[in-house]
Amino acid sequence: MDNGRYKLWIGRLLIGWVIFTNIQCAILFILCPAGFVRGFELTGVEGDAVVRSFGILFLMWNVPYSMALIQPRKFRLSLFEAVVMQSIGFVGETILLFFFPQGHPFIRDTVTRFILFDGLGLIMLLLSVWITLDKVKLIKSNPI
Repeated sequence: MDNGRYKLWIGRLLIGWVIFTNIQCAILFILCPAGFVRGFELTGVEGDAVVRSFGILFLMWNVPYSMALIQPRKFRLSLFEAVVMQSIGFVGETILLFFFPQGHPFIRDTVTRFILFDGLGLIMLLLSVWITLDKVKLIKSNPI
């Protein structure tokens, strides 16, 4: 396997890891919401519905990630969209935690887990962008 193909597959593995963890979380939220409602300080039918809706959102968010997985170079825009989406999650959750009032340890723990989850995913996606970057095309399309 040549170096370009090798880098492409490494990039796909990184994107795939992010998709896998997102879908795993989505499925757990949808199928077993009762295990997660406490982390959002929710209860009952309403809590289950909210957690399930988070799972549905996780599935929706994976559309650009999936396109980038198929072909990270061809669908570069999808990969960039995934990076932006992951960045928004990471930064937004960090701001949320910073301004969240004291006295809610379960929510603070949940938000902290999401920050770690999205931060690691962001690192993986940025590595994928870097690894799959076609430097030859960049040089040819942008001569100085």
